[in-house]
Amino acid sequence: MILEKISLINYKNIQTATLELSPKINCFIGQNGVGKTNVLDAIYYLSFCHSANNPIDSQVIRHGAEFFMIEGRYATDNGSADDALLITCGFKPGTKKHFKKNKKEYKRLSEHIGLIPVVMVSPSDTLLIDGGSEERRRLMDMVISQYDRSYIEHLNRYNKALQQRNTMLKAEEEPNIDVMSLWEEQMAMAGEQIYQKRDAFVKEMVPIFQRFYETISGNREQVALNYVSHCQRGPLLEVIQRDRFKDRAVGYSLHGIHRDDLEIILGGHQMKREGSQGQHKTFVTALKLAQFDFLKRTNTKTTPLLLLDDIFDKLDAQRVEQIVSLVAGNEFGQIFITDTNRDHLDQILSASSHDYKIFYVEDGNVQERG
Repeated sequence: MILEKISLINYKNIQTATLELSPKINCFIGQNGVGKTNVLDAIYYLSFCHSANNPIDSQVIRHGAEFFMIEGRYATDNGSADDALLITCGFKPGTKKHFKKNKKEYKRLSEHIGLIPVVMVSPSDTLLIDGGSEERRRLMDMVISQYDRSYIEHLNRYNKALQQRNTMLKAEEEPNIDVMSLWEEQMAMAGEQIYQKRDAFVKEMVPIFQRFYETISGNREQVALNYVSHCQRGPLLEVIQRDRFKDRAVGYSLHGIHRDDLEIILGGHQMKREGSQGQHKTFVTALKLAQFDFLKRTNTKTTPLLLLDDIFDKLDAQRVEQIVSLVAGNEFGQIFITDTNRDHLDQILSASSHDYKIFYVEDGNVQERG
């Protein structure tokens, strides 16, 4: 997919902007806090129906404004006018969020997920290493939902059943075991489906991720990802029901796929305890590039958009050079890059024979320059 044009009104600190974009490389240059990331976040919003770093829509409206709107015009990879897409979304506090494809509003936002695949690399990705297990589950959910429509349905059913079971566990009166069993059966049925899809995804993506990491690091380090789930202990229904007494004592469900995790290993040890800032940045960059490769292969109809937000910080010159050579190649489609320093971007542009555009950002104003 290629984003040909994007228009923003009152999105974060951007009052208004209309950008005609390059089909290959788009660079956004400016100091920290001026709005570079907000452009990439708006592109992310058009794919996922929410901001990458703030799920509350009212908080992405520019201060003092009453609404925000984003519009994106897309073309297919081959540029066919017949398959052109116009995606618009808008929100005003106190009203319903509107999300439209070719001027027709979606009945459910989940119908849109996966239409325009996106992979974003940002400084906040270090939470994948330093943060809790929910960050790593969110990573799996975000990727799988872009190529498997049934995944979100299984996830919604599981979360609804989990919420109902937790409500019964917290109640002062003794829960009705028959009713609780029904919710547990729904958790188990949906949870087993989710586990199988997560397990298949991790097994297929790990070797791709390791290859990217070895390239960026110059084969200096060995990394691994291990998927850990309660489903690996036996039938999920039995695992959930095994500790009802403990669950009742704490007031929530201790077992299920909502506790799944990815162990992040560097040289045989937990990366959280061992890795440097540069190794952490290398890890998340390699992981996101592997996601891109995975989505590209699972969806042969369209190439994902790649959003690279300030990825060169904390990396030595050799690792920057390796990333530059990777993203400048033909394997990637349309790319959006932010940086405070034009030197890195000039390296990418000089290493690539593709079309490009450069935009300078200052205090929410975005201007194209040669």
